[in-house]
Amino acid sequence: MSDDHSPANGERTGASRSPDATPALSPIVLYDGICGLCNRSVQFVLKHDREGIFRFASLQSPLAARLLERHGRDASDLDTVYVVLDCDPSSGKKEGELLARSDAVLLIMRRLGGFWGAMAGLLRLIPRVVRDWGYGIVARIRYRVFGKYDTCPVPSAETRERFLDL
Repeated sequence: MSDDHSPANGERTGASRSPDATPALSPIVLYDGICGLCNRSVQFVLKHDREGIFRFASLQSPLAARLLERHGRDASDLDTVYVVLDCDPSSGKKEGELLARSDAVLLIMRRLGGFWGAMAGLLRLIPRVVRDWGYGIVARIRYRVFGKYDTCPVPSAETRERFLDL
């Protein structure tokens, strides 16, 4: 991982973990750690997640491989963002639910609340097959449009505790 490309360096999220949030059961976002769009999306979530509920791990990490294997998924599929719900990453059991693609994005938006939660409600009206088709188009062109890192960027000191794969 490299500090040089981290959009989060020096930025504060302004969020503090809610005392009611149980860290072991916070949603875990699994994202492509070398994708420019994915990293910008993670920075967006960090900035807007006022309750500090989301945790993160790159799909390239051993943790993501273990979590996805428990759900019968392949971590080498870097074209998909996942959200793992009700998960204790230290446990050996298959926990909770695994959301992928547009369902994962909509859950993130809904949990961010406000405008983003309202947008998620509207987008949910679109059938999943259509949402995932649009997601797939963006996934295919994301490296060309948003770039690609040689290594996963290192999060800032303020947000590092929310990254499980460090």
